[in-house]
Amino acid sequence: MLRLLLLVYAREKDSEYWNAQARCSLDAALRLRPTSHRAKNIILFIGDGMGVSTVSAARILRGQMAGRSGEETVLAMDAFPYLALSKTYSVDRQVSDSASTATAYHCGVKANAKTVGLNARAVAYQCNSTFGNEVHSVLHRAKAQGKSVGIVTTTRVQHASPAASYAHSVSRSWYSDTDMPSSARQQGCTDIAAQLVSNTDIDVILGGGRMYMTPKGTPDPEYPTSSSKKGHRRDKNNLIKAWLDARKGKNAKYVWNKDQFDAVNTKTTDCLMGLFEAKDMRFEVFRNHTRDPSIIDMTEKAIKILSKNPKGFFLFVEDKIDHGHHDGIAKLALTETVMFDRAVQRASQLTRESDTLTIVTADHSHVFTFGGNTPRGNPIFGLAPKKADDRMPFTSILYANGPGYIHVNGTRGNITLIDYFDEEYMQQTAVPLDAETHGGEDVAIYAKGPMAHLFHGVKEQNYIAHAMAYAACLEPYTDCPPHPHSSRGMSHSVAKPVLYLLLLLWILSS
Repeated sequence: MLRLLLLVYAREKDSEYWNAQARCSLDAALRLRPTSHRAKNIILFIGDGMGVSTVSAARILRGQMAGRSGEETVLAMDAFPYLALSKTYSVDRQVSDSASTATAYHCGVKANAKTVGLNARAVAYQCNSTFGNEVHSVLHRAKAQGKSVGIVTTTRVQHASPAASYAHSVSRSWYSDTDMPSSARQQGCTDIAAQLVSNTDIDVILGGGRMYMTPKGTPDPEYPTSSSKKGHRRDKNNLIKAWLDARKGKNAKYVWNKDQFDAVNTKTTDCLMGLFEAKDMRFEVFRNHTRDPSIIDMTEKAIKILSKNPKGFFLFVEDKIDHGHHDGIAKLALTETVMFDRAVQRASQLTRESDTLTIVTADHSHVFTFGGNTPRGNPIFGLAPKKADDRMPFTSILYANGPGYIHVNGTRGNITLIDYFDEEYMQQTAVPLDAETHGGEDVAIYAKGPMAHLFHGVKEQNYIAHAMAYAACLEPYTDCPPHPHSSRGMSHSVAKPVLYLLLLLWILSS
């Protein structure tokens, strides 16, 4: 690797290297033309907690995993031609949560923290403020217009980010009816898991969250002796069975492990529910590769099933980068980001840019940073080159707050005495908290495909839903982009007659 780095550095010392690279980028920019026709398909990728600093660090990690310096790596999302910034504040919070932000990018309105699928008139935890304040997602609207729809997540499928695409709840934590206060049940509120199978006809559901779908006390198939992972529903309803029963005659399948998942034939399967953990799925670092599919596997399977619909599809894909950051463990978060980007890459291989609008963004950022005047090629999880003023070393990656605040006799711990490359190493922080917090800065929006040029400049986060709806001509938009032509500039129904006419004119004129 050292020899490779030396060759790279030698090449980069030549001015012509940078001039040629910039000319290529300029040529590509000059050739760039917006695709102004209607999008048949939409894929919305959400890197939960994926701030700009997380993207930059993950870019370096992906390069270093391939034996390179890292900084020069181009992520799949980096190659998207259109870029914007998203303002992530919510109606009641300067620094938002995943529930209110999900309502913004799914449903098109900013909302209050802790609530999903409701406008800001709804008050967190007050059930009676639900009714009349429901807002509907782009996923829901896509299904209403005949498209196939799906959600893929490495969290539980009832988590705030996917929940806002199908549920309306004053509490993001009402995963099952057991999690609800009796007053809310009496007032007519419904838990998120129940709404998953009743509100919107979702064709593909892949992630975690088995325990919220089965009657209280039901043994988990993967952890049959675990009392903490048994079924959680007090109403005794089996929502997995209910989902399957509602799709009799539709070639619907339910799976809970990778063997079953791999055996699913996408050509003969129209509906698929896969719940691979009792709660959230495991971090990629700890994933059982023989038991659980990756985010790449799930994204691929979802696209292959949904893309059979001639009217198109809407797919939501989320990765739990956020959870690694909350734990203060950068390796968990950044490894998730690398896998997330690989899922973006796989989706690009399985779809056509001419008919699929793909958006990659985040719900919010985190108080995660890296710096310290590190040299080129410095291991992303490594030390800064100089010691701090307290004469102690520090890693390049640090958090502003979180559980990594460890002082011994008033002094920071000496990190050289531990393995700071370990999968569970907790980076040091400036302020002690049980869990690291979200960051309030803008996050990036990457876009490609039909109408992707709508994503430019600095936008309110709720704009994302409106741009998606307009691009695919979904409610409330009716004055929409035109339908796409064929690759020859006309639809197949028009192309043949025109060709025949041209041929006849040529014969008559010869």
